[in-house]
Amino acid sequence: MRTVLLVISLVGLLVLAIASGAYTWWRMADVQIGIHGLIALILGAVFSLILGGGLMALVFYSHRHGHDDGPQNPRN
Repeated sequence: MRTVLLVISLVGLLVLAIASGAYTWWRMADVQIGIHGLIALILGAVFSLILGGGLMALVFYSHRHGHDDGPQNPRN
């Protein structure tokens, strides 16, 4: 039951994000974006995804190699 509630919540958030993005895109239909703006938008999105993926990879690497462990107590 807990997993179903989590999936429903995440799908709801995804639908809300897509709907708000589509609404914003539709409301800005009269705004003209030149080729330089499109290139900047695409590069910004790609670099953001690369940066996010790289940081997540560093988190997993750090955890697997014990860098996230607490300090060792030599008395125990």
